[in-house]
Amino acid sequence: MRKRGFCRFYKNLYWGDSVKKHSQVKWKLYHGSGQFTIYIVKRAESDGDQLDIIHCAFLQQPYYRSNPAYIYGIAGSHDEALDIVLKITQEALEAGYEGRLLDYLDSLDKNN
Repeated sequence: MRKRGFCRFYKNLYWGDSVKKHSQVKWKLYHGSGQFTIYIVKRAESDGDQLDIIHCAFLQQPYYRSNPAYIYGIAGSHDEALDIVLKITQEALEAGYEGRLLDYLDSLDKNN
């Protein structure tokens, strides 16, 4: 039986400017390896929220082995992760998805 990783990635992943070695960072996140400065923007667990910003260390919890996080963005700091959320919000607003970030991101995923 093949084990699933700790996360799944959005097709058009958003990257923070300070993050280098993208494939290595993705590999470490998928396999639950620790990284000190990596924050992720992921789909929220609760129904009332849309996106969450968490430190990548939270992905090492056993919960994420059976319930992989869906990651939309990877940043090198919390402030950079906020910038990614603002960028997604601006793009959604320009595309006519005012206040519906997940609908906007899902529509992009289906079009590609």
